[in-house]
Amino acid sequence: MAEYTRKQILDEAKRLANMLADTEEIDRFKQVEAKINDNQKVQKLITKIKTLQKQAVNFQAYGKTEALKNVEEEIDRLHAEVDEIPVVQEFKETQGVVNDVLQLVSGTISREVTNNVITSTGGDLLSGETGTKVESESQERQ
Repeated sequence: MAEYTRKQILDEAKRLANMLADTEEIDRFKQVEAKINDNQKVQKLITKIKTLQKQAVNFQAYGKTEALKNVEEEIDRLHAEVDEIPVVQEFKETQGVVNDVLQLVSGTISREVTNNVITSTGGDLLSGETGTKVESESQERQ
């Protein structure tokens, strides 16, 4: 059985990350992100939101609850306005697709490591128990 160093595993992880970066999903994400960065309306709204968020922090620090409430309502209104812009909706969709791909890869790695541990210890894949657990239970019965 081959043993791998942590460095070898991290190198493979970097190789996998580079492969993922070259997928259609990531490419689409980059294109839509560039569109958002070029969209003046989106950028103006984001700048307004950031300015209001700084004001909100100050109002909160000085206990100005009414002013804070008004600023938070305006921030919510601007967020809703940003969310209505088609390129923002497209960005959120592509972001969701990318997250799904990353979750799929992460889940696959996790599942395969677990299955490998179970089978390499003579365990039972159906019950999800390693061989050491199965062995200790049979010893307890004796």
